[in-house]
Amino acid sequence: MKSPVKSRPKTASKLVKPGRIQAVLRTLGSEIAQDLIPVGSTLPPEHDLESRFGVGRGVVREAIKTLAAKGLVSVRPRHGTHVRPRGDWSLLDRDVLSWLISKEEPNRDLLLALQEVRLIIEPAAAALAAERATAKDRRRIMTALAAMEASHDVPTAIIADKAFHLAIIDATHNPVLQGFRGAIDTILSAVFMVATGSPGWFNENLPNHAIAARAIDEGNAEKARAAMQQVLGYTQFKLSTKKKYGRNAKISPRKQTVNGKLRKKRVA
Repeated sequence: MKSPVKSRPKTASKLVKPGRIQAVLRTLGSEIAQDLIPVGSTLPPEHDLESRFGVGRGVVREAIKTLAAKGLVSVRPRHGTHVRPRGDWSLLDRDVLSWLISKEEPNRDLLLALQEVRLIIEPAAAALAAERATAKDRRRIMTALAAMEASHDVPTAIIADKAFHLAIIDATHNPVLQGFRGAIDTILSAVFMVATGSPGWFNENLPNHAIAARAIDEGNAEKARAAMQQVLGYTQFKLSTKKKYGRNAKISPRKQTVNGKLRKKRVA
């Protein structure tokens, strides 16, 4: 009697291949976004990339295919892989946004452009949420607001504030708007990177968040729209007037923290 055929175990290379693809994608994407590989230039040949990253041709091709899908490069047989103009990039793609904002000090013009996108989307989303939110949606929004009001440090304030804005997007029950969740999340990360170095930024904007939440809870669409415009307008103003920001922006420990915690609640 023949022994049953045992399934062959997956090789280590197959198990780690997705991780390798992501590593190559992340590195090349960041280098393109940070102009280390400028627009119009040609990516190194496949065999050079294979040697650089210590991966096979399939990994390199999958990474480049993904870059092409995101609009960063064009692939033409016998002409190589070229970096496309930034206007062709999928700028609301979560990965692309992450690569663009990963500098030590984010680009002011880019942050302001991202805020303009929020100003277009989020006030209208707040108005729709006021009209369409279910009881569960309203509880989510009010719970996020309560978490912002109770936050005592930067990480919890960031988590609560993101939850607030994303809950409003979800409460629109518009699948296209909900498709912006990833982009809004990444944009908020970029804004928070700056906000944590700005005195008074979060707590001064908290009342505007509260007005927006209560307007949605009351079903008042125009009030919700206006309140969200105030939320985002305040952030736009702070971004446009801030002299120095980014991960290296200095925060005065005496004014901003007590034993490593924020003295005041902060919301952006």
